Amino acid sequence: MSTADIKKNAEAKMAKSVEALKGELQKIRTGRAHPGILDQVSVDYYGSMVPISQVANVTLLDARTISVQPWEKGMGAKIEKAIRESDLGLNPSAQGDLIRVPMPPLTEERRRDLTKVVRNAGEDAKVAVRNLRRDANEQAKKLLKDKEIGEDDERRSLDDVQKLTDRVIAEIDKLISAKEAEIMAV
Repeated sequence: MSTADIKKNAEAKMAKSVEALKGELQKIRTGRAHPGILDQVSVDYYGSMVPISQVANVTLLDARTISVQPWEKGMGAKIEKAIRESDLGLNPSAQGDLIRVPMPPLTEERRRDLTKVVRNAGEDAKVAVRNLRRDANEQAKKLLKDKEIGEDDERRSLDDVQKLTDRVIAEIDKLISAKEAEIMAV
């Protein structure tokens, strides 16, 4: 293993941490409708629990309403029940085959709570990135100890990993502040 491999490996893992954070932030509900909100809701489909997106079309009707169009006639009631029983606080209403899911407006207190959740998710992502930095630095120090690289290469590797970490943490901060602004926008 070389210092380039260590950096490439750390970079790939840090990118996965950022992607995980983006996925986590998508689940956090803002005042606006987003089809991804229903991704974590599962519905009973012939004895197995599957995401709603696998049994219905999930689209936006307008900025505050999600529409769910089941692919099978009998699934409408099950989907409506699954959405109502989820912890999202949504109240769907069926209109023939179409299920409308209006997004209730957020209160000021709820918005503040959601920004705390966003900050915690961001902090968790930063901790994961810092742990990856530590692992990469330990690998570089091990290579130095095993005399596979010189001290200059080790120092350069540590600097590269630190620059990478700084860049990724700045990206995480940018994602967090954008999501907070989105939540606090009325």
